[in-house]
Amino acid sequence: MATGKINVSVENIFPLIKKFLYSDHEIFLRELISNATDATLKLKHLANIGETSVEYGNPVIEVKIDEENSKLHIIDEGIGMTKEEVEKYINEVAFSGAEEFLEKYKDSAKDSGIIGHFGLGFYSAFMVANKVEIITKSFKDEPAAHWVCEGTTEFTLKDGNKETRGTEIILHINEDDKEFLQENRISELLTKYNKFMPVPIKFGTKEKELPKAEDAPEDEEAKKVTVDNIINNPEPAWTKQPTDLEEQDYNSFYRELYPMQFEEPLFHIHLNVDYPFNLTGILYFPKLSNDMTMQKDKIQLYQNQVFVTDNVEGIVPEFLTMLKGVIDSPDIPLNVSRSYLQADGAVKKISSYISRKVADKLKSLFNNNREDFEQKWDDIKVVIEYGMLTEDKFFDKAQKFSLYPTVDKKYFTFEEYKEKIKDNQTDKDDKLVVLYASNKDEQHSYIEAAKDKGYEVLLLDSPIVPHLIQKLESSNENVSFVRVDSDHVDNLIKKDEDKTSKLSEEEQEKLKTDFEKVVPKEKYTVQLEAMDSAAAPLIITQPEFMRRMKEMQQTGGGMMGMGNMPEMYNLVVNTNNNLISEILKTENAEEQERKIKQSLDLARLSQNLLKGEELTNFVKRSFEMIK
Repeated sequence: MATGKINVSVENIFPLIKKFLYSDHEIFLRELISNATDATLKLKHLANIGETSVEYGNPVIEVKIDEENSKLHIIDEGIGMTKEEVEKYINEVAFSGAEEFLEKYKDSAKDSGIIGHFGLGFYSAFMVANKVEIITKSFKDEPAAHWVCEGTTEFTLKDGNKETRGTEIILHINEDDKEFLQENRISELLTKYNKFMPVPIKFGTKEKELPKAEDAPEDEEAKKVTVDNIINNPEPAWTKQPTDLEEQDYNSFYRELYPMQFEEPLFHIHLNVDYPFNLTGILYFPKLSNDMTMQKDKIQLYQNQVFVTDNVEGIVPEFLTMLKGVIDSPDIPLNVSRSYLQADGAVKKISSYISRKVADKLKSLFNNNREDFEQKWDDIKVVIEYGMLTEDKFFDKAQKFSLYPTVDKKYFTFEEYKEKIKDNQTDKDDKLVVLYASNKDEQHSYIEAAKDKGYEVLLLDSPIVPHLIQKLESSNENVSFVRVDSDHVDNLIKKDEDKTSKLSEEEQEKLKTDFEKVVPKEKYTVQLEAMDSAAAPLIITQPEFMRRMKEMQQTGGGMMGMGNMPEMYNLVVNTNNNLISEILKTENAEEQERKIKQSLDLARLSQNLLKGEELTNFVKRSFEMIK
């Protein structure tokens, strides 16, 4: 038997391993099973290239709990190690950079990225165990080895009595970490981190019902047998070629990833690239709501089929974090920090590739079946609009397939819409005016008025529209966006420019004064307009600039420091409407005030601006008028 000291000159390496290297102690199981997988796949590779005559067979990795003796076993049938290899790989290599590590990371030891750099993955076992054993036998014809360490820099290494090839790691679990001796806890971790490992993982057993013989009596009980419980899928869909998969295969895998998701995905994008980096994966477009925060953290990041994280910001473009699916890349370390990802050149290339691939797929769907694409637009528009807002390259590509639906459910690309309105929707400066509604119900009267004049009104109702409009205007110099209830809509109406008021200038001046006596000055600016006599007597509009600033502020558009934008509206009085003429002629001041208040409240009610006490008073006043 050999004894010795691990090749490290610093005594406090184990406390650091136990406390700081990982933020979550549960990672130890992922590390040990990853090592077992590597050992198994190495043997497979050697067998495939003829480097060994050992039969590879159908190896599995087994996880066993010995709760009575506080032990957890991880057993593989892989390449195994000789005593010399244990000495080299366990005692020397893992700690070859220990001094450098301690010096470099003494002030930031919680950075999980350091594990992979220094080969300390195996030693994560000491976060949960006060003693670790390795019993291993190489595929070579050499004696087995038995290594024991009790969480200090001292170890023992002697011949082992293992007769089959492979490695067994035995963890003597700490008193404070007994949760890792619970079957439910280990099952949870195996499902989380190792669900798609490329080697079958056995954990416990389960009962399986055998099919009855055809001539078996009706009342004969079904026979059951106990079989190994393999908890993972070693060949998930993303590891296969797209040509080998049908639509139902993609949908089945989606349900495997998200068993509680009952709706089918709208479509998928299969990622497969091997240069200039390696990356595979499948992204799914689910039906999306306008609540973007609810959609995030649904994409799972893997490294060689080992789960890393479901927080993929920095790897996947931010606008695509609302999708679902899997990304697997060996070029991304198992142990990553946010700052590492943001600075890594390979990761930036991966993010750019994914963005381009998604744009190409969307363009293909649009070109191949526009009708189907239009039907799905409402369910995917938030992702595309967010991408257009945040990524210039995606914005340029999206011009080919991004849709702008009208209130009547007609769909245009932006270029198609500009062509549609060029003869009928220009302002006094001959600038194209994109007329849109953000809420079809609240702005119904304005929409109808615009449609009566032959205007094509878009329905832009996603939460990021105010920001997107600014970007579209800045990239299209001869275009301005105007909401249907804006005070700028009148600039469109060239055909109404010649309308004259049936009221004299003196009457108009008196009318304005009468209204300004009653209408709250702090909220409304009274404007007189000569419109069609059939048009509404009063119309409430909001100054376009102020409304936009308020929307930007509400959706986090960088308007900090400006304070809350005030609620200001224009009250447009139609001087050609008969009711307005009647109000003007009313001699009794009290009666005139009542009519103005009632008319104003009706206009406010139509815009959902009448609430609380004011609404209560309006209802009471209306009943009195009926009496």
